[in-house]
Parts: sequence; C-alpha cells; structure tokens
Amino acid sequence: MSRSIQALAYARPSALTTEGGAGLLGLETSGGLTPVGREAHPQFFAGFLSSPQAAARGLLAVADVAAARYYQRTLRASLDPVVTAGGDRLRFESFSGCCGVYARLDVLPEGLDGADTGHGTTNVDVNNPLREALSRLSGDEPLHLRVGPDELAVTTLDGPVVEKKVPLPDRWLRGFAESQVITAAFDLRAELSAAEAVRFLRSLPRTTGTATGSAGSAGRAPLWVVPAGRTLRPTTRPVPGAVCLPGPERLTALQRVLRHATALRVYGPAAPDGAATAAAWEVAMPGMRLTLTLSPEPSRGFSGEGAVLEALAGDEAAADADLVSVLLSWEPRIDIADLAAQSGLTPQRVRAALTRLGTAGRVGYDAADAAYFHRELPYDAHRAEARNPRLTAARTLLADGAVHLHTPAATAGPGTATVRSGERHYQVREAAGGVLSCTCQWWADYRGRRGPCKHALAVRMARRDLTTAPSHTTTAPSHTTTAPSHTTTAADSTTAAAGDTR
Repeated sequence: MSRSIQALAYARPSALTTEGGAGLLGLETSGGLTPVGREAHPQFFAGFLSSPQAAARGLLAVADVAAARYYQRTLRASLDPVVTAGGDRLRFESFSGCCGVYARLDVLPEGLDGADTGHGTTNVDVNNPLREALSRLSGDEPLHLRVGPDELAVTTLDGPVVEKKVPLPDRWLRGFAESQVITAAFDLRAELSAAEAVRFLRSLPRTTGTATGSAGSAGRAPLWVVPAGRTLRPTTRPVPGAVCLPGPERLTALQRVLRHATALRVYGPAAPDGAATAAAWEVAMPGMRLTLTLSPEPSRGFSGEGAVLEALAGDEAAADADLVSVLLSWEPRIDIADLAAQSGLTPQRVRAALTRLGTAGRVGYDAADAAYFHRELPYDAHRAEARNPRLTAARTLLADGAVHLHTPAATAGPGTATVRSGERHYQVREAAGGVLSCTCQWWADYRGRRGPCKHALAVRMARRDLTTAPSHTTTAPSHTTTAPSHTTTAADSTTAAAGDTR
C-alpha cells in the first residue's frame, strides 16, 4: 500500500469540558473547504445536541473504525474523521485501516438544537484524551457541541497550533470513491426493532482470524442472514432475500450505540449469482443514525473494488460533471430531477455526472435517504484516479498501441478486440448490456464483480476515442487496426502473472 504523509493542523486539541454545570464538546477543524473557499479552521456548528450520549458514542464508533484493522492487523494508525456540514445536518465519516469498513454518523436536524449548521468539509481532531472523556460521559445533561474554533480561538489562530502528521493511504482516498458507487445500488432488505436489533447484534461472534491478523478465515465462505419473522436468521447459503454478512466481527463498533438504538436496518444489492457482496448496517437512534458498510470479504478493501473504473475510463461524462459540480452546494440530499432542470441535462446524464464526481470523492451516497449528498474532501481527491493501478495500466496499453479493435468485416455478432499485454494476447468480447468480458485471469476469477480488467478498460477507451474522432478522419488510429489471428484462450491465460492481468 502506498502512503503519503498529511499534516493536520488544529488551533488546539479537541476536548470535552464542563462549564456552569453543562458539558461543552469542542471539535477542532483543519484545512476545510466551504462555500467561500478554503479555510484553515472553518466553523460549522455551535449549538446543543438533543441526545448527548448517543452522539458521543456514535462519534466514538466512527473513531473506533478509523483506528482499527480487521484484516492483517499491524500497528494502530488513525486518520481523523472527515466531517461534512450540509446546512441541516453533520456527517462524520471514516474508513478502517484495511479499508474494508466504511463508517458514517449522520447527526440529523432533529439531533441538533439551537443553531444553524454551516456548509463545508474538513477533518476533525479526535485525540485519545477526548476519546476517554467521551467514554465517561453519562446522564443526559445538556451538551453543547462546537465544530470549529470559537471566537476566542479565532483571535489566536496566528499563534501555536497542534499539528498531527498522519500516514494517508491512497486506498483510503479511493475508498470514498468506490463506496458511493457500490451503495448507490443498495435497497432496504430488512428492518428490526430495537430489542431484536440488540439481540441479533449481540449474538454475532466478536473475534475471528481476520480480526487478529491471521489469514485463517480469509478464505471461508461468507455468512448470510435472511429475514425470519421479526429477526434475522443466519444461513450459509444465499437463499432468496438473504443479505451478505462477511466478517461479522467487523460490526463490533455498533456495540457502542446499542443502548440508544431504536431500530436496525440492513441495506444491500440483489445477489442472484450467490457471490459475496457488500452491505450496509444502520443503527437508528434519536436524531441520528450510525452506518457501517462492509466490503464483500474481510480481505477486500473498498479501494480495490473497481466500481468507478467505467466512469473514469472515458471523457463523455467529464463535461457534464463540470456543469453539475457548480450547482452543488453541500446539499444533504441531492435531487436528481432538480439538477436535471437546472443543468438542462437528462436525469440519466445527471446520474452519470454524479458518478464521475463521486470518483473524486465529491459526492457520497446515503442509502437511508436513497440520495447522493455533496462533500469536498480536504485533500487532493485526484489521487483516487491517478493512483488506480488498473486505470493507469489501461491507459498505458492504449498509448502503446496494444489495443486492436476488430472491424465489422473481420467478425460477426458482438464487438470483439484483442489486447497485447506483455508476451500475451487477450480476447475481449462485448456481451449483452455492453459488458466486456476478457480471457485474462482477472475476469476468470471475478467475472466483473470487482470491475473490469485493464484489458477491457483499454478497449472501452479505444472505442470511445474512435466514436469521438472528428468526422473528417478517414483512417482509424493505430490502436484500432484489425486484430492478429493469434489470441490467448481463457485456459491459456490462467498461467499469466497476476500483475499482468489485473
């Protein structure tokens, strides 16, 4: 995993204090984007929490995930959570160190009291003393929340600051891009009452081999759960209506908030082929909800799922994304029809543009609202595209002239192409719905469940280049010549090195 070092500068440490018998939770901010541009220490909220204990424990759960690795545990490392203010709510987000768990705490309008909520995105300081103080919080005494510096701190921002230098994995950045594409395909699959939610979650195993770092359970068949009356029943087979629960120990952070739960909701995609899938587990609480989204396997981080690759492979949605981006204003719920009316684009083109923006982390998806929301990550979001190995490899293949599109005269039926990669040639075919299959090992292993391989991506790019070429061009580019007759079959490709076929 490649890493860079990011410096997060805070005016002072976040802290939980008591003033006049009331608690004050001050969350310090660092380097955020707002409607007026970049600010060193933006302020997003100053008011009261309607459910102080639930909010404190929800924030701790998000911090727990940021500090955890659920697969191949190494030294603990934590990136401070990202907070987005959407005008009426606050969203705190984090990923686990292994990038297989995405956590989000949504503090909804009914959970905030006494002040307007701003707009913008930044990191917030969650330090160890603050975690200990939040863990000790008891009772329902009023708790004032401040996200960003107070007036006193604003006057002293030119003085000393608290600086954290944290490792920032590139896959952590790509996780934001991948998770919104994946969760946009989720529907509500099950809902449990508070009592049944507590009973079910407490019955799950707490630890397995993946949690301690051994790979012993990494290859086990995933667990599934199916609605049964008022609860969920575990099953080893993906029967109709079942939801995947790979690595149930990865839901441990939900234990933080069970005493405040009012319901448990489970979101997931249809799984007709029985393969493991991602799923989102949401605990509803008064005025807020905590959601953990699990990757399809404990050993698979969201960063490598490949859900964004099709959107990044071409430029046809780039112009639409530029247009739609100027219409976003940190809305907590993005209305597709409203954006279509403002932009003059069709709803389908708006959705494609939002997917493109999501690849840069500029929008997220809330399965509970079945809607996108706007955020602007406080770091270089273009890294998610630049550091994607399959996308980079596909562009290299295209630039090297390794893609050969078959002419209509050379083949009948669906379009085909040949891609030269190293010493091998791979056959790429177009199936129903425009899905591209390949004879490489990546396709043999995943059948498109983790996005296209680099060969299919390169073919997609070549076709788009051909269709967008100027009308006066009479000859095809060199990378669209008729394919040579020798191609590698699926059986032959199984011996190829993994680095060549991804």
